[in-house]
Amino acid sequence: MPGPTKRRIGFLFNHDQAHQIAHSLPIAFALIDGGFDGEILLAVSNDHLEREVRRVAGDRLGRQVQLVRLGLGAGARRLDHALGELVPAGKILLYRDNLDFFRSLDLLVVSEKTSLLLKKRYRLDNLKIVHTRHGAGDRAIGFDPASRGFDLVLCSGPLIRRRLIADAGVDAARIRIVGYPKFDLVEPARPRSPLFSGSGTTTLYNPHPSPHLSSWFRDGRAVLDQFVGGGCDNLVFAPHVMLFQRRVVVTIDRLSLKRPGRIATDYLRSDHLKIDLGSTASTDMSYTLGADVYLGDASSQVYEFLLRPRPCIFLDSHRQRWRDNPNFAHWTAGQVINDPADLPAALERSQRLHSQHYRAVQEALFADRFDLNGRPSSVRAAAAVMELAGERKLLQAA
Repeated sequence: MPGPTKRRIGFLFNHDQAHQIAHSLPIAFALIDGGFDGEILLAVSNDHLEREVRRVAGDRLGRQVQLVRLGLGAGARRLDHALGELVPAGKILLYRDNLDFFRSLDLLVVSEKTSLLLKKRYRLDNLKIVHTRHGAGDRAIGFDPASRGFDLVLCSGPLIRRRLIADAGVDAARIRIVGYPKFDLVEPARPRSPLFSGSGTTTLYNPHPSPHLSSWFRDGRAVLDQFVGGGCDNLVFAPHVMLFQRRVVVTIDRLSLKRPGRIATDYLRSDHLKIDLGSTASTDMSYTLGADVYLGDASSQVYEFLLRPRPCIFLDSHRQRWRDNPNFAHWTAGQVINDPADLPAALERSQRLHSQHYRAVQEALFADRFDLNGRPSSVRAAAAVMELAGERKLLQAA
């Protein structure tokens, strides 16, 4: 008599860039280490994602953890080629062109929301989908009603849970606080090579891509000029990896369209600037752990920076109504300036103000967004996934 069919859990990586991989891939490893004896399928949609998954997974790829390459049909490829500079057509059409793969799964783990098309449009009602989220940021789009469509939402801490319930209307029974699996891939206390040779403070400038939130389009080059001209020490310019992904940035939460432009040669030649528009170091916390000061606007990476509290400065290029606004809570973690010309003075007083006031604020913000209890976050997340998959015995042992 044949034994029971082994469960198949898929992890989907379907994006232009690799910044979401670290938010879910550690959970796949923890499932195997926790005794899950089914199949783990790591599904990728392009060469870049495949290389990064192979790099992070290393020798874990094999019989029980398999890499699956999902593709597009000829019609979808043509449409993506025609529209890809403006909209992620291929990312959306991938679901339609790989329905047999998704039907073969018992459970799918994702870090973004387009996968809900599998339920809404293609009626894969038997497929359980787990949302890991990607980041612990404050933006309202992270708490929109789409989150209600998942069978399980994994979140990093109590504030995220509260907003998912209050703002998105997610059933509390479908939420698990698990910490932040991405942190399982880094060692915060490990000594790191300096980002620049010589002395001086290193600032990380990390603007968001959305034109209505980002400081880059109005003020970004003026920020770089402060460092090229010697007004400040050293700068790592490592924006959100999607800022320069396409020639035009299009956002959907507030419809807007802008060109990020090019990086001038003078910036590339400066000894005081390091420019990274999307390497692995932009997403693996090399810069958020290695810099002395964070300069940004709306990116959730500021909370990864606060894993080790340090001075923060926020550039308000749009004159936001940010005070007492939960979507800008991170701006209470440091100084808010309106003009890049104010940056040298802000840097000069940053350490003093951090010690006197902002460090305590940062620690409170971090504690409310990240529940780190000593147990690896990926293990906690894997336990929640196994519970949803019906592996209750393994859950108890995990």
